[in-house]
Parts: sequence; structure tokens; C-alpha cells
Amino acid sequence: MSISAQNTSTNPTDEVRPIDVLWLYPRDMNIYGDTGNVLTVERRLKLQGYEPRIHAYNQNDQWPEHIDMVLGGGGQDTGQKKIGEDFQRRADDLRKLAAEGVPMLVICGLYQLFGKYFETQDGTKIEGISILDAYTVGRDVRMIGNLTETSDDFGQIVGYENHSGQTFLGKGAQPLGTVAGEGMGNNGQDHTEGARVNNVIGTYMHGSLCPKNPAIADFLIRKAAEHRYGTYEVRQTPEMAAELARIDADAHNAREAAMQRPR
Repeated sequence: MSISAQNTSTNPTDEVRPIDVLWLYPRDMNIYGDTGNVLTVERRLKLQGYEPRIHAYNQNDQWPEHIDMVLGGGGQDTGQKKIGEDFQRRADDLRKLAAEGVPMLVICGLYQLFGKYFETQDGTKIEGISILDAYTVGRDVRMIGNLTETSDDFGQIVGYENHSGQTFLGKGAQPLGTVAGEGMGNNGQDHTEGARVNNVIGTYMHGSLCPKNPAIADFLIRKAAEHRYGTYEVRQTPEMAAELARIDADAHNAREAAMQRPR
């Protein structure tokens, strides 16, 4: 499975329907398998009859002319500091896209920076871009392990968290989901995990999120298609539909296995 700026269409018709996906800072914000989200979106776009165009954006790269979806991963505190200056330069661009309804999925470190700020354990305050009404404070206790949460929009979400930052939501953000146990989720206290504002999703679940949760990947695809074309329409050959069904079955099995494993 490739990640490229432009891919040959697998559309069962002659019409090419591009979807431009911005992949934020893969060099510094891409740990714990976060490329899996990009690969999953790319493959599912193809199997639904769209042409994915993945634009990997690192510091000082050229900003794409057209963006229908934004994906970003997690990183160490050092990674967040590395991208900080460039990230602030792109803040207005990202806020404008969010206001236009462009779907976004940001994981862990970028989830934190999409909020108001992240205060590290040593007291350094890294300013965010306030797309999400949230702030994060670094703590000594690390929350790590398989995680299952319940979401009003996506049902049960299964993933893997690994973070010491504790995130607290303001009134302007709703949680992506809720967790039953203590010591997990956004801050280990209020039973929330992740955040949502319109079509923007932030979460601590790393790169197995979209592979294990096709409903989230398809939500991003639907909203991206509606942003680009005003409507979402799946166009498949029988072979494409069969492959997508097989991938969904694999995701179901992976979810079941993860839910049986202790943290």
C-alpha cells in the first residue's frame, strides 16, 4: 500500500474524483503507528471510488492548494517543540479549514496542540491553535494500554493510548467518547477521551484507530467528499466491494482481540 501525492484511479467509471488529504508533520509527529490512519484512509478512498492524493507536509514545505481532509499524529515533547514555529504560521489556515467543515483527525501530540496549550512537565508552555476547546498539562503518571470507549456517534471505539499529558475539555468541545475505568482517557479522572468540535476529532488513540474503527475512517471520507463535491457517493466494482468487506472483517477481528487484552 503506497502513500503518494497522486494515485491512479480505481474508479469503476472514467470519472476521476480526487480527495486531497493533508498529512501534518509526518517527520516529527508520527509515532506508535500513526501512519496506519493515513494508509487506511487512502485505501478506503480507493475502494469507494475516489482518488486519494496524500500531501505530506513538514516544516516549511509548500502548502497544498486544495485540502479536503487533515490527518496528524503524535510525537514526543521534542517533536512538538520542533514544529511549533511552523505550526503557528499555519494556524489561521487550519482554523479556516476547520470552520469550512473540512474533517480532521489529530492524534496525541497534535491533539494537544489543536487545543489552547500544552504545559510540559518541566513547565514549558507550548501554545496551541485553539481549534479544540481544551488544554493539556504534563504529569508523571503515564496512561498506556488498550482502550475501549463508548461514543454516541461511533459506538464502541477500540484503540491504544500512550501519554502522560492530561487533557481537560472546556464547554466548547464534546468528548469523542467516554471510558468506564479510572486512570485512562483524557486525564484519568473525568472518564472522557478525545474531543470533537464539528468535523474535527482529537484523540489519544494511536495509529490503530482507523484500521480498527472503519466507521471513523468512513466519517472522515464522507465529510471530505461532501466538502469537495457537495455529496458523498460510493462507486465500486464487485471486486472493490468484496475487498472492502474483507478489510472490515479483519477490523472486526482486530477489535475483538484488542478488547480481550489487559491494559
